[in-house]
Amino acid sequence: MTRLVDKPAVLVPALKTVKRKLAITVLMGGPGSEREVSLNSGRRVTEALRALGHDVYSADIQPDDLSALERPMDMVFLALHGEFGEDGQVQQVLEQRGIKYSGSGPRASALAMDKVAAKCRFIEAHVPTPRFDVVSPQRVDKVLEHWTCPVVVKPSAQGSSVDCLIVRQPEELRGVLEDMTRRYDRCLLEEFIQGPELTVGILGEAALPPIQIQTRRDFYNYEAKYLDNDTEYRFDIDLPDAVLARIRDMSVQAHLALGCRDFSRVDWMVDSRTLEPYVLEINTIPGLTDHSLLPKAARQAGLSFEMLCQRIVELTCQR
Repeated sequence: MTRLVDKPAVLVPALKTVKRKLAITVLMGGPGSEREVSLNSGRRVTEALRALGHDVYSADIQPDDLSALERPMDMVFLALHGEFGEDGQVQQVLEQRGIKYSGSGPRASALAMDKVAAKCRFIEAHVPTPRFDVVSPQRVDKVLEHWTCPVVVKPSAQGSSVDCLIVRQPEELRGVLEDMTRRYDRCLLEEFIQGPELTVGILGEAALPPIQIQTRRDFYNYEAKYLDNDTEYRFDIDLPDAVLARIRDMSVQAHLALGCRDFSRVDWMVDSRTLEPYVLEINTIPGLTDHSLLPKAARQAGLSFEMLCQRIVELTCQR
C-alpha cells in the first residue's frame, strides 16, 4: 500500500538528514511562458534554504547562458517551470556535468511534459485517464467525425493550463482545433469529466493530503491559479474515504509510472456521477511559493515550507 502522509514523523523515514551546510544553486526563471511563476518559486526557495543555514546562490538561467553552473556547489535546486526546466533539457545538462539536482531526471521530465506520452504511460500502468485523441492539422476533419462536445482541448506540451480550453458548442470545435494546431502543431483533445478537481502532492514516494480546487471558472486555468482571489483550496473534501484513499494510492502509482522522483504534483478530475477518478497530468516541478499547492499540502501534513525544502534537499543528496 502507498504511504499516506498525515504527520511529518512518517515522512520518508529511510532518509539520513543532511546536517551539514551545503552550497546550493537555485535555478529559476528560464525562457518559457511560466517564467514569472518560476521566479517567484525560486525567490521563496532561496529564502527558505538560507533560513535553514545553507549557502545559497540563485540564478535566473537561460539556455544560452549556463555560467551559473560553473560555480562550486553541492547541488542544484530546480525551481524552473515549463520550457527548459520541466521538459528534461536542464536535467540533461546537469547530468552531463555530473551535478546533483532536485527532482525528476531527463526522461521522466520529458515524459511528464508531453501530455500524450504521459497518458499512454498512465494507461500502461492501469491508472485511469480521460479518453483522448491527438490532433494535427491533417487530422482535424477525422477527429471531428468521432467526437462530440463538451471536450477539453489543450497543447500537448504546456504547463500552468496555458491555452487549455473547454469547448461546449460543436460549431466552435473546428475553429478551436485549427487555431490550436496552427500555433502548436499538435494538440490534445480530451473527454470532459464533470466533477470535483483534486490535486495530490508527492514527496519521496509518499502521498500528501489531497486538495480540492474550487473556482468560479470552468476549471483551474492560468487565471484561476495566478490572478483570481476567490479560488478556494479545501482539505475537507466531500468524497468517500475509499475514493480519496484510491486517489492518493494512484497518485504515487502515476508518479512512479513516469519514473518521477523526489517530488511532484498529480492533478485529478473525479466524475461526479460515478466517483471514478481520472488523472490529468503530473507536474514534475510544481509551484514552490507559500501559496502554491504542494507547500499547502505539506503544511497540512505538518511540514513548514522550510521543512519541505529541506526534505527535497535530503532526497537529492541521498542519490
